[in-house]
Amino acid sequence: MSLNKHSKGSTASRVTEVTTLLFMLSLLVVLLFELPPEVFSPHSKSFILAIGVVGAWRYSWWFTQAVRSVWFNRHVFPQLRQQADAAGETQRPDALYVLCTSFRIEPEVSFSVYDALIREARDYGVPTTIFAAISDRSDVDVIDHVMAENGWPKNVEVSYMFQKGDGKRSAMAEVLRAISRRMPSHRSLLITMDGDIEIEPGTLSRSLSFFLSQEDLGALTTNNRSIVNGGDVTKEWYDLRYAQRHLVMSSMAVSERLLVLTGRYSAFRAELATNPDFIDLVENDHVEHWRFGNFKFLSGDDKSTWYWLLKNGWKMLYIPDVYVAGFEELPDKDRFFKSTIDLMRRWYGNMLRTSGRAIALGPKRMGLFTWWSLVDQRLSMWTTLIGPTVAIMLTLFVRPSFIFAYLLWIFFTRSVATCVLALQRGRVSLLWVPLLYYNQIGGALLKTYVSFRFNRQSWSRQGISAGEPDDPKAAKRQRRMGHFMHSVYLGTMLLCLATFVGVIAPPDRVALDIMLDESEQQFSDPERSDADDNGDWLALALADAPEGGQVQLPAGSLYVGSQMTEKLFELGEIRSSLIKGHGGERPTVLRLSPALAEGLYAHDGQALADNKRFSCSPQQPCELETMLGAVTLTDMEVRLASRQD
Repeated sequence: MSLNKHSKGSTASRVTEVTTLLFMLSLLVVLLFELPPEVFSPHSKSFILAIGVVGAWRYSWWFTQAVRSVWFNRHVFPQLRQQADAAGETQRPDALYVLCTSFRIEPEVSFSVYDALIREARDYGVPTTIFAAISDRSDVDVIDHVMAENGWPKNVEVSYMFQKGDGKRSAMAEVLRAISRRMPSHRSLLITMDGDIEIEPGTLSRSLSFFLSQEDLGALTTNNRSIVNGGDVTKEWYDLRYAQRHLVMSSMAVSERLLVLTGRYSAFRAELATNPDFIDLVENDHVEHWRFGNFKFLSGDDKSTWYWLLKNGWKMLYIPDVYVAGFEELPDKDRFFKSTIDLMRRWYGNMLRTSGRAIALGPKRMGLFTWWSLVDQRLSMWTTLIGPTVAIMLTLFVRPSFIFAYLLWIFFTRSVATCVLALQRGRVSLLWVPLLYYNQIGGALLKTYVSFRFNRQSWSRQGISAGEPDDPKAAKRQRRMGHFMHSVYLGTMLLCLATFVGVIAPPDRVALDIMLDESEQQFSDPERSDADDNGDWLALALADAPEGGQVQLPAGSLYVGSQMTEKLFELGEIRSSLIKGHGGERPTVLRLSPALAEGLYAHDGQALADNKRFSCSPQQPCELETMLGAVTLTDMEVRLASRQD
């Protein structure tokens, strides 16, 4: 199974692409016909929300990454390539060590991987020791067979080490200690790679030469391809991830830093990788957290090696024109969504467990752009959710047709992003459009979920998990706290967005006064509760209402006395000329002080001071004369209060 035989089969078929095209064209026609015409107006609220300040920020940042990626690939890297090739023609490393870890890899895959590796090491001509961290005796037979097929190259030595089955960190640490005992020089190099990665001819000479031309280079990683065992959607999902990886890696390489040194294939200066602190971090990397306590990392060794180099100020490089191919297969190839969610949960957990301490290093130590990229990873998992959340709220509570505007926005933005990725990847698939949205929204939801539970770790291939307390009760308490904190953060975001888009309105000054008044009545003497003066907030309501609007009173009994006159004198204006009661089975009863009752008249001109009680209705409203003009009362009962002001 070689790259040349299977690379073409790792993309979607033409039938799938044509079907996707027809579906997308049909969807576009429906959206354009169902979309309200005013949505394209710059004055339309839905248009402004669809574009959005947050959306503009997110896409401007992505566009910045894309521009930096193009700059690196067209201007920065060609010069670095020229220097590296010149150095590679006259120089070679003193020694090369290869750490290849595999766990229950199919024999045919192992044969293909080691055949490509041993051929490449033989042709490179440098004394090479391959440390095969394997899990089964059959792997030895496969590798020995490969060595025999290649004539047992004199410059290549294979050293076997059986893994413990507790993850590959312990295996890596044991190999690194073995290499350290060989006292590698500054010109000795180490390659770490997974046992399901096949390298192309020329990979060693075209990648390792950069160490010879750059003395301050600590590590590098290369571009990736995939050989996928799965359906068309799975194939394009992997290739899309590699296209996105290429863009971000190229952008970060401009700053001579990366966001990860992938375990698929990375190269290091051997003297750095055999530093005792480096080995200890690989084997025993852990985090001290205020809620989770101290727990060790299960996977994410590539994040640990990256953090050590970042902390110690070593430069990193991405090689875009050298490819390695991974034999990829979902944990359960018949369940796409479950498998991709499980994979992304592990990847994002590794990212969140490490990025916090990296951010703490500060922008001066790693550079402003690299530092902000790490911060942005934390922010984007929330900001990405704003668009779909607002769209759902507006569709449900404001205007159902807004969903068509949002879907058109998704169609447009992801199509543009797909085109940019395609220009750099050299190929395109229409499946990338929906998969981009799935990765972004599904990934953001997973990141927010994992961020409150990142101590929980699992490795599907090896069937192991770690991170939680051994005590079941403590683990249960920890999970409950994670659920609670996640709910608080998510609820706060929903409340803020609902307020911003107008789904709910914050309490104004009048509402707060009513709430305060009712609260005071609740805790006051029951015999005196009806006597509390509500005139203050009623005057505020008349002054704060829209011009020509109305003031709506709640059900129940309200007493209005001298405070209303005093407040009207203070405010000096009335904007509403209508006070409307609650009506219905629980009507509003407005009890006026004798002073105010002198100015209250029924529809036939009788005064409340003479009749004690009126019923004010839309057909027979009442008029209240105030110092600032007359106010109409309707849908309520008005009584003369027995209490004197």
